[in-house]
Amino acid sequence: MTDVTTGATKDTPRYGTYRNADGTTGKMSMFGGTLPEGAEYACLDGYFYPNHIGTDFYHHYKEDIALFAQMGFKMFRMSISWPRIYPNGNDEKPNQEGLDFYRSVFEELHKYCIEPLVTISHYDDPLYMEEKLGGWQNRETNGLYEKYCHSIFEEYKDLVKYWRH
Repeated sequence: MTDVTTGATKDTPRYGTYRNADGTTGKMSMFGGTLPEGAEYACLDGYFYPNHIGTDFYHHYKEDIALFAQMGFKMFRMSISWPRIYPNGNDEKPNQEGLDFYRSVFEELHKYCIEPLVTISHYDDPLYMEEKLGGWQNRETNGLYEKYCHSIFEEYKDLVKYWRH
C-alpha cells in the first residue's frame, strides 16, 4: 500500500486512498482500515503521497555514493524495493532491470569501500498483491515474500554481507 499512502502531519494521520466501483473516492486508516467491497486502491488528486517523490537516488546514486565516500562513510543502510524485484509480487521471474539496478548500487558502494547494510522491508509490498490477493491476509503472500527474499539473497550473496529485516 506504500504507493497509495498519504503524507501525515502532527495533527493528521496517514491514510490509504481508494476509488469505489461507482467512481466515488475515500480514505481509510492505515491501521485496521478495511477497503470497501468493490473498491480499488488509487492515488487521488488533492492528496500528498510522499513516496512518489524523494531524493531520486535511482538516477543519482553514483554521485550520492561519491559524496558518502567523501564524508568518510564506511557503511550505507538501504533497502531493496520488493515491487522493483517482483512488480506484481507473484511474477514468475524477478525483474532483471530491478536486479541490475541494485547490483550497480552495490558495485558502486564497493568501489568506494562502503559496505551495504540491506533492509528487507515487508511493508513495501507490491500494490497488486494488496488489490488482487488481499495482501498479508492471504497466506500465499508469505510464500511470495519468501521467494522475494530468496531471490535477493541468492542474487547478491557475493555483494552483501549484512542483511536486516
